[in-house]
Amino acid sequence: MPHFLRQLSPTGLGVAVMLFGMLLFALNDAMGKFLVSTYSLGQVIAVRSIAAVIILLPIVWKAGLPKLVNVERPGLQAARVFFSTAELFCFYFAVAALPLADVMTYWLAAPIYVAALSPFLLGEKVGWRRWTAIGIGFVGVLIALKPSSASLTSAAFFSILGSAAFAFMMLSGRQLRNTPDTVLAFWQIIGAGLAGVVAILVTPSGWIPIQSGFDLSLLALLGIVAMTAHVLVNRALKLADAATVAPLQYTLLLWAVIFGWLIFGDVPQLSIVIGAGLIVLSGLYIFFRENAVKRKQAKTAVQPIEDLV
Repeated sequence: MPHFLRQLSPTGLGVAVMLFGMLLFALNDAMGKFLVSTYSLGQVIAVRSIAAVIILLPIVWKAGLPKLVNVERPGLQAARVFFSTAELFCFYFAVAALPLADVMTYWLAAPIYVAALSPFLLGEKVGWRRWTAIGIGFVGVLIALKPSSASLTSAAFFSILGSAAFAFMMLSGRQLRNTPDTVLAFWQIIGAGLAGVVAILVTPSGWIPIQSGFDLSLLALLGIVAMTAHVLVNRALKLADAATVAPLQYTLLLWAVIFGWLIFGDVPQLSIVIGAGLIVLSGLYIFFRENAVKRKQAKTAVQPIEDLV
């Protein structure tokens, strides 16, 4: 570890690790956008998954192979793999046609969908303040989407569909808190890899010969960079409070704008900027409000014990 990082407090280190993890996620997305312009979706996802499994397998082996099979709620585990695979295919399909910042804007709306669905699927209580923020977030999505016959393309449709799948993946993750992160990641990667192989076999241009060693390196790096980013985010959440580091996920949008401009020459439209602003503000409010409610509930639960002292 570099010397300057050793001098940071655990919270400061968590912030630094989270910011680096978001940078890697954005870099992974930019590489994916570059590759799907040349190679098939199935090919990109299959090679990405193989590289990720190679990195993850020693960790899973050390933790114990029985944990991979004896998982809690197998049906929900399978549903999470389905949603994560659908989310991945939708993302790469959308990013092949749309600017990176546009697609990232739709994906950052996923926490808003989670908040809206949690009362119905998880039985969680959502007050009027969060419902107001949810409504503002949906307005942001509509502004970014600019619903019209010209703007509702297949890429825009798959952006919304993919962000919804991402939200359902997050909801299922909330219900699988006892499953180790490595087990969740392993089956998520396996599911995506198998779907990628199927896509290669059933589509006419399922496999396109790799044109250079550089492209092969990028295809492999997709999985390695994504796995590293996941590890960094999990580490950041252990080093610092979620209230400190989780909002940093919105730096993804900044990196998407930067990479989109530098690599692909994309300049965000005004509608995307306004919509993204509303989505980020509502997402941040929902996050901080949920944390405030949890702290209040925890304090109320402890109060009777304090009264006995």
